[in-house]
Amino acid sequence: MFSANDFIPKSYSHIQEQGSFTWSAPSNIALVKYWGKKDNQIPANPSISFTLNHCKTITKLAFAKKVNTGNLSFDLLFEGKPKEDFKPKIQKFLKRIERYLPFLKEYHFTIDTQNTFPHSSGIASSASGMAALAMNLMSLEKVLQPEMTDDYFYQKASFLARLGSGSACRSVKGRVVVWGNHSNTKESSDLFGVEFPNSIHDTFKNYQDTILLVDKGEKQVSSSVGHDLMHNHPFAERRFAQAHENLSRLSTILQNGNLDEFIQIVESEALTLHAMMMTSMPYFILMKPNTLEIINAIWRFRNRQKYPFALPLMQVQMCMFCIQKKIVKKFYNLLRTN
Repeated sequence: MFSANDFIPKSYSHIQEQGSFTWSAPSNIALVKYWGKKDNQIPANPSISFTLNHCKTITKLAFAKKVNTGNLSFDLLFEGKPKEDFKPKIQKFLKRIERYLPFLKEYHFTIDTQNTFPHSSGIASSASGMAALAMNLMSLEKVLQPEMTDDYFYQKASFLARLGSGSACRSVKGRVVVWGNHSNTKESSDLFGVEFPNSIHDTFKNYQDTILLVDKGEKQVSSSVGHDLMHNHPFAERRFAQAHENLSRLSTILQNGNLDEFIQIVESEALTLHAMMMTSMPYFILMKPNTLEIINAIWRFRNRQKYPFALPLMQVQMCMFCIQKKIVKKFYNLLRTN
């Protein structure tokens, strides 16, 4: 059983004056949602996600030794330009992980990052962003500690990413990733994400994900605020138990390829998240009128054409899982004509 102390290095055997690394990390779409957290970014319930191939963050980390080692020091660029409003979150992240990366104050860092998709729109740019940054920092630690194994590298990268954004631990390694202790998932952990340990049915090996931006603009409520609303929520404990149950069911479905049950669970999970937000105090409604209209259109289209659409995300953008892209195009053409 891992503990956080296992990720505190005893010493470094090498020295590195300067250099740079570049990593990309994908976003992910949760099938069973992580909603609610304890101290130190520990999830209140386990979750599982599909990794997205094309929605990713690309981050270059340049570093140089400095004389004054008293403070954390970094510049932050987004798409090549200074982005001051992103800096507080990075500052908070670096402070959280300093215990596990004691070299941080010895360097000045330049973090240059960009996304292949809109940030703050609900597609988990914080997950891909923190995962990419964590991988870069682990690359530097591996130079300082060359004997590090690949397994340790990825586990610690996931552990660090979690301290920046919980779901980021699911964006480090693996196509299907579980995060959170779950009795039926081997080696699952609250500390980092693990690759789904069982076989995956061919149906899900090339499952297509299409994102439809419904309304422009940032999310009304940040994920951090949403998670905090689960404290003292009247339905929280039942929700946490439901997540464990759904993860067990989904584990079986991912192995047997039952699409009807897959759709039922992922859509129920998406709607449950909205139900928890609407019954919290304060309460929020994240769905827009156009979102509801498109949901109903997709359900009508699915029932009429018998196509296996699944809607794991229903906010200011829609996310659709489907086996073939041509089916999605057919639906889009239908939307345009109505």
